[in-house]
Amino acid sequence: MTNCIQGFKDYFCRPKNTNVRLKLPFVCFAWQIAMIILFGVFVRYNNESDAHWVQNMAQNNITSAIENDFYYRYPSFQDVHVMIFVGFGFLMTFLKRYSFGGVGFNFLIAAFGIQWALLMQGWFHSLDPSTGKIYIGIENLINADFCVAGCLIAYGAVLGKVSPVQLMVMTLFGVTLYAVEEYIILNLLHVSLDAGGSMIIHVFGGYYGLAISWVLYRPNLHQSKHLQGSVYHSDTFAMIGTLFLWMFWPSFNSATTYHGDGQHRAAINTYLCLTSCVLTTVAISSLSQKTGKLDMVHIQNSTLAGGVAMGTAAVFMVSPYGALIVGFCCGILSTMGYLYISPFLEKTLKIHDTCGIHNLHAMPGVIGGIVGAITAATASESVYGMQGLINTFDFTGNFKDRTVFAQGGYQAAGMCVAMVFGIGGGAIVGAILRFPIWGDPADENCNDDDVYWEVPQDEEDQLERNVGIKGLFYDWHLSPSRLKFQNAGPV
Repeated sequence: MTNCIQGFKDYFCRPKNTNVRLKLPFVCFAWQIAMIILFGVFVRYNNESDAHWVQNMAQNNITSAIENDFYYRYPSFQDVHVMIFVGFGFLMTFLKRYSFGGVGFNFLIAAFGIQWALLMQGWFHSLDPSTGKIYIGIENLINADFCVAGCLIAYGAVLGKVSPVQLMVMTLFGVTLYAVEEYIILNLLHVSLDAGGSMIIHVFGGYYGLAISWVLYRPNLHQSKHLQGSVYHSDTFAMIGTLFLWMFWPSFNSATTYHGDGQHRAAINTYLCLTSCVLTTVAISSLSQKTGKLDMVHIQNSTLAGGVAMGTAAVFMVSPYGALIVGFCCGILSTMGYLYISPFLEKTLKIHDTCGIHNLHAMPGVIGGIVGAITAATASESVYGMQGLINTFDFTGNFKDRTVFAQGGYQAAGMCVAMVFGIGGGAIVGAILRFPIWGDPADENCNDDDVYWEVPQDEEDQLERNVGIKGLFYDWHLSPSRLKFQNAGPV
């Protein structure tokens, strides 16, 4: 028994092999071929993207092609798509030596995750039982981007500490878990109001990533501490990601809401919440330093917390000043999270959160879920109107007799489901990723692009090396033994 345990320990503690020359191409080729086969079997264009749309127009007395859902949804899809690839990608470039990995691996897992999400969400939401096919249109593309956003959030917790193969596995399971929890929350609990995904996207993605990071905790990560910080230009690039996310977040929260007042209100509420969040973030960041200087980490991340928190209640009649209050609180709590909660998580719970996703996504997502539950439970006919209540909360069909107070309870239950799936699923996936077969980096090589990328030698590196060589030569030239040799005279 002792030999068995020792052998198990030796297996998990053997030296890291980061050569993914065979593993990564195999995973990419095999999974892409699988996607092609599955799409060929299951996926078809829906009515509005099929060539028979002209016939459908005539049959349904549609006089203009502008009625096609594409023209309503594509502007929002474009904004969300930019957030996924540019916003999230550049936000992760803050590490001084991991910019390639931040934006490049974000690109990889988003491209794979979108395909897998179209299938998983299609099987749960868009499968036609009569034909066994998934019919996709522009709204499916938006929802696939939403699904991938949960996985990209989780990536932020393990940024710089995992291999690209691990990220692919993490995305495979993350999309699957997301599709299941989304079905439970939206269809079974009928939590129809989480337009911006405070619960389904941010709570799930945040706790999924934190649970994985907890299981993959590296006690010797200090060996690469010199690479964990940022430099001037890396923080500037990360700020580009922040600005793209900040500008397009109103589209993110309103992209899939119903046309008309709901979509209009979601954009307004998110817009106002984000602006308020910026001011309180700057205030707390300045107060936290004796000199009053601002910390770029806070500005890059906590300024976005308002968009996360307004995701659930975006469609609600929270009123403009209510949106400002939510942003005001989120800016304070998120910044305080970076100052106090993140160090506590690492020191006490052994959770190393590279990007601080607990402060930007998980905690504001919980706040958003609470705001949504309270706002739903207190909704009244005098504020919404009878038809407005039915339209906003989708009190139709089997749910026509549900009260707003009951809806508030189901909203809270939906947040708990997202949290359970995130923590439980993350712990299981983290255990899978612990196996030493994925090519993850050694502790001293974390946060370094050189492990998985061909990195060009820049002028700074060359200067450091030259200075180092000159310094060594100077030290040797003036060393006592060297001086003794010089003063010895001719032999």
